[in-house]
Amino acid sequence: MAKKRKVVKESKEPEYEFVPPDFDEREFILKDIYGTKMTLVVTVVAIIMGFICSLIHKSWEWYGGIVVMFAVMFALGHILKLVRLDPAMLSSGSESTGGTKSMLGNYFVYLFLCLAVWTLTINAPFA
Repeated sequence: MAKKRKVVKESKEPEYEFVPPDFDEREFILKDIYGTKMTLVVTVVAIIMGFICSLIHKSWEWYGGIVVMFAVMFALGHILKLVRLDPAMLSSGSESTGGTKSMLGNYFVYLFLCLAVWTLTINAPFA
């Protein structure tokens, strides 16, 4: 004889209702504008430091420019504070990584833009 199948009753899962968090559009826009100002200042500092590193490259060697470039990169937070921009303002109360990720991006922007300007200014058309 064939075995009887057991009827399995489907258990009802508890209903989940998604409740979107409150979104403050004004705060979002202000943080975005503030981050853009910081990136603009970092860009200007990187371009200036690229020219300075090329001058150091001509008088000393390339390692003098590297030392100066990384010294300014590590002092970038203090430079932003001198211009009245605080990197900690980007991180909100619950998300402490927002400002950290933004500053990490600013460090990479500084590093690569400074190297790009430095490379351009030590080569033929500008040298």
